[in-house]
Amino acid sequence: MRRLIAAASTMFALALTLAISGIGPIWATEQNHSPIAEQESTNERGGAAGRLDGQAIFRYDTFGDEQLWTGVLRMHEAVATVDPATALAVGLKVDVDALPPAIIAALRAGDVDLTDPAVTKELLRLNAVVGIKGTVSTAGQLVSVGITCALCHSSVDDSFTKGIGKRLDGWANVDLNVGAIVALSPALPESLKAEFRSWGPGKYDPRHHAFDGVNLIPLNSPSVPVVLPSIFGLKGVGFETFTGDGPISYWNSYVGVGQMGGHGSFSDPRVGIAITQTPDLVTPKLPALLEYQLSLRTPPPPAGSFDPAAVRRGSRLFRNEAACASCHSGPRYTDVLDGPNGGVPFLHEPSEVGTDPTYAARTATGKYRTTPLRGLWQHAPYFHDGSAPDLLAVVNHYDRLFGLHLTAGQKADLVEFLKTL
Repeated sequence: MRRLIAAASTMFALALTLAISGIGPIWATEQNHSPIAEQESTNERGGAAGRLDGQAIFRYDTFGDEQLWTGVLRMHEAVATVDPATALAVGLKVDVDALPPAIIAALRAGDVDLTDPAVTKELLRLNAVVGIKGTVSTAGQLVSVGITCALCHSSVDDSFTKGIGKRLDGWANVDLNVGAIVALSPALPESLKAEFRSWGPGKYDPRHHAFDGVNLIPLNSPSVPVVLPSIFGLKGVGFETFTGDGPISYWNSYVGVGQMGGHGSFSDPRVGIAITQTPDLVTPKLPALLEYQLSLRTPPPPAGSFDPAAVRRGSRLFRNEAACASCHSGPRYTDVLDGPNGGVPFLHEPSEVGTDPTYAARTATGKYRTTPLRGLWQHAPYFHDGSAPDLLAVVNHYDRLFGLHLTAGQKADLVEFLKTL
């Protein structure tokens, strides 16, 4: 039950940048001695104003990544032909609060043609498509497209209809088919498009390629996508990626520059990436972004979604017979900070937790960190690769791996407990 999901393909999350040098571990530079110190110092600086700035950056700032999505991938050409029904089908979300009353009334009356690409352009003009920023000319032409952190790490509550509602920042967009969207690019070869299409909804491969400001650089092949993680409830966790490569700041610098295509600089000799672009439009905004991300609370399970008596039994099993708490320890249910040096993550070999080593082998550590168990009811599938479709599959995995010999009733009780975290 040492479920190993981490805020990783985060794809576009948030953070305070690291001073990247080639000397020593990335997470132990002079500026950042530990991930907890990073979070505490940021909290002292920020407050409500910092969180508001961070929210705006998270939702609306592209970091200049139009250089990739428009300049190289030519996604504005593809998006201009996509109708709203298709956009919703590949998991894009619409912020109902960005829609004027007239459009809301027309939607309710069925007077909006969801098969008309012109409606998509209007939604982009209104800044209503979560995580995508488009510039529409006065002539009605979509002239540029960029993405923000919210594309992968926000959803909506479907309060208006499926895919349209109020924002849920920090919730992984498990419906989002990033690969299918990128495969619309007219600039990519068909072989690469086919690989992207194979990812499926809710997955992304952050170790497949990087963008250096000019070109897409191949990193690893074939592609090994991982699930898009939710990024709520991370305050005090320490190392947020599946493989503990570094704290939030490290991962978001990696993603903001090399994956989103933001105009900035990132370097990590451990994975052979060095990108330098000036001016840096990413690094100065990361402290406020981190402040906002750390404010995102874990959503409580829906009322009536679990059996209280079974939860009590499952809690005892978690701590005792099933021994889940040996790794999922403490208030955050992870042992990643339990090593002798709090600035270095405590990690596990893939064989120790019975999971596929392929993705870990492509990272800076080669190992996995114990996932902090938070909001599990909200973001199936589980494990870094999504190989467990539900919580019972997670329990069954560790029952087999560790020879626990749990009964069907005990497994059900554990599932009920996990649903409350």
